[in-house]
Amino acid sequence: MKLVFIGADHEVTGSCHYLEVGDKHILVDYGMEQGVNVFENEPLPVSESMIDYVFLTHAHVDHSGLLPLLFARGFRGQVYTTDATADLCSIMLRDCAHIQMMESEWKNRKAKRSQTVAVSEPLYTMEDAEGVIKRIVPCHYGQEVQVCDGVKIRFTDIGHLLGSASIEVWLTEGDTEKKIVFSGDIGNKNQPLLKNPSYTTKADYVVMESTYGDRLHSSEQPDYVGELVSILKETFDRGGNVVIPSFAVGRTQEILYFLRKIKVDRLVEGHEKFPVYVDSPLAVEATGIFQENRWECFDEEAMELVREGINPIAFSGLKLAITSDESKEINFNDTPKVIISASGMCDAGRIRHHLKHNLWRPECTILFVGYQSVGTLGRSIIEGAEEVRLFGEPIQVRAQIRQLTGLSGHADKNGLIEWISGFEEKPKKVFVVHGEDRVCTEFAECLKIEYGQRACAPYSGSVFNLASGKFEYEAEPITVKKKKAPAATGVYARLLAAAQRLLALVQKSDGLANKDMAKFADQINSVCDKWQ
Repeated sequence: MKLVFIGADHEVTGSCHYLEVGDKHILVDYGMEQGVNVFENEPLPVSESMIDYVFLTHAHVDHSGLLPLLFARGFRGQVYTTDATADLCSIMLRDCAHIQMMESEWKNRKAKRSQTVAVSEPLYTMEDAEGVIKRIVPCHYGQEVQVCDGVKIRFTDIGHLLGSASIEVWLTEGDTEKKIVFSGDIGNKNQPLLKNPSYTTKADYVVMESTYGDRLHSSEQPDYVGELVSILKETFDRGGNVVIPSFAVGRTQEILYFLRKIKVDRLVEGHEKFPVYVDSPLAVEATGIFQENRWECFDEEAMELVREGINPIAFSGLKLAITSDESKEINFNDTPKVIISASGMCDAGRIRHHLKHNLWRPECTILFVGYQSVGTLGRSIIEGAEEVRLFGEPIQVRAQIRQLTGLSGHADKNGLIEWISGFEEKPKKVFVVHGEDRVCTEFAECLKIEYGQRACAPYSGSVFNLASGKFEYEAEPITVKKKKAPAATGVYARLLAAAQRLLALVQKSDGLANKDMAKFADQINSVCDKWQ
């Protein structure tokens, strides 16, 4: 019975942890790394085809984005998550696959034009995304789910994103029973649309995030609507556009919630009929999923509108751009407008086109409404870059650069402390993860010294024995070296994944009747004979 730290350990993205109980191999999240990778991540302790289950905290790609890769490499188990997360993953993972395939195609076209022979393979394909989506098992909040003998789970609303959850995991191996809680990303309080985080009261071990473990949100509730109105009026008076790089899922819907109030109350004097464009097919689909899951996930303020028959994230003047032609037309219209587009960190998607058309215009405003990871284009712009490159061209940064202060889906330091303090008895160990290097270390020390928690911040590769309560191995940080990302798909990669899957089946066949094992062996030999 052990816990292995794989990803988002002293880093903010690429969340992944491995559990082993009896003969079962489990992942909690399998996320994509975004921005700069500081440390090397330990590979999975077993091949992907040996993984039996994935427990998914929420749909953000830094927690879910590598699930199709898991499938591509032979995973055929089940993915347990909440109902709303299952709905969001059905669109987000397809979108991730689409981006992977489009970027690969673009790189190959570029290589062909420059007469180089480099061939780019997508990290995974649409078929891989659809394959893993079919293996998702939706679960209700608060429902105890018996996954298999020795493993039981329950999802609790953590208030970070529609469908986001902390996960309680009960593990039994022989006479040993342990309970471990994974916080997922803990939500901020008093945010639009979503409920506040719910607390868990009992655990032997806790794995908790620390994204904002070094900072405090304002003690006063920010006036998001007032700040937005001021930015909109100033920009529209100059004749410019307000361009909002926004995460398609979560932040876009919150911004629409504020804009609905601004439009209905006609708060932007002289520009009451300003148009709002949502230029992201993913954001459009996600907004529909928010509506479908409103009864379980929306907070009381939003539900008051719903009960009155009002859609809290729709209004007159809202325009949805689905096709690429509709997207292109937005910037050929001179009317001052709001453009909401993904990705939120400006590293991919249609937002880069809008930045190309608006960054150089001093009358425009680029309004950031979410966290920008180190190494992303968004972080560079916020930190004062005077010029950026988009589609191979240098673009001067002349637009006003603003941030909507206080708008965060993550709990601050006090919120994190409040969540861990909600346990009736201090856990035997608190593992601090999902924070920048310094933040993980400092927050673990804070919990230990100021709050008496048995806290530590392990690095990727550390192995903890849940039965004995001791580390079997404490890894040292290994700084990332520049290297080419290995191709994860392609015909040869598919062949290797199939071989790993076959090996996993063989390893799990112990206990079958002798005649069945003999038949299996004969079938394998027959395939080998055919291809030798």
